[in-house]
Amino acid sequence: MRGRTSLPPDARMGNQRSECTDNAQAGPRMTAELQSPVRSLGSWTIGVVGIAGLIAIIAGVYASSEALAAVGILIAAAVGIGWPHFLRIPAKKTLAAVIALPGAAAAVSASVAPPPGYLDWTPAFVALGMMAVFVVQLIRGTGQAQRLESTLGCCVGVLLSCLGAGWIAGARFNGVREMLLVAAISAAVALLAGLIQWPDSIIAPLGIVLAGLAGPLAGLVLSDIAVLPAAVFGVIVGAVLASFRRLATLRGAPLNMLAALSMGLAPVSAVGSLAYFIDKLLIY
Repeated sequence: MRGRTSLPPDARMGNQRSECTDNAQAGPRMTAELQSPVRSLGSWTIGVVGIAGLIAIIAGVYASSEALAAVGILIAAAVGIGWPHFLRIPAKKTLAAVIALPGAAAAVSASVAPPPGYLDWTPAFVALGMMAVFVVQLIRGTGQAQRLESTLGCCVGVLLSCLGAGWIAGARFNGVREMLLVAAISAAVALLAGLIQWPDSIIAPLGIVLAGLAGPLAGLVLSDIAVLPAAVFGVIVGAVLASFRRLATLRGAPLNMLAALSMGLAPVSAVGSLAYFIDKLLIY
């Protein structure tokens, strides 16, 4: 037919074979890239950042309420800035602000709220942050890349950012600073266990057991906290940190500095609210 260039059958078959060969070669490359384990540098960076965050929190607890609030704001900002990099999603700067601001506001509200409702405003900030995530995705428009992953992942980031207010609430709850110290020691032991370059099937139960033992031991040495609540808390903290280590492994690609910063501080932020509620339910 006129206006249409036809190729000989042999040429068409050759092009098809070439395309199939290229796709077959690209497939393994993409699979290897997505399934490659996290580099040792990323794992060590996550652990060191998490331990540094715990040290800063305990220093703020023993310094003053203003210092602890400042640490909470910084942790919320670090989680917000690094979380979109961990998710590898578009609109990183906008979503970083959406994640960080509710966490910072929750930290401030926990430091100034009248007792006993230290975390009364935290659910409101979580809701506002999640609504802002949806608004950002609506502004981006239909058909944009990774809208669903971005929405779900950023909502989790907002929650993690706001949970850090639990450290401030726990410090103000009954004035027993040793409980937060026990929490930090359990979390630090689980983070140190995560530095070992062994499979998750070994590190996860090891971290849970070690954190479960560190809690009662720290409670006996540093305070008069009962053994059972301290052990329960240690086991829960170990399970949370082991799940975050597994999450970093399943990401399947090396972490950059901002992503490692967020992954090191996000579980530390979550432990704060765990410490507060376990203190209220099991200890106080």
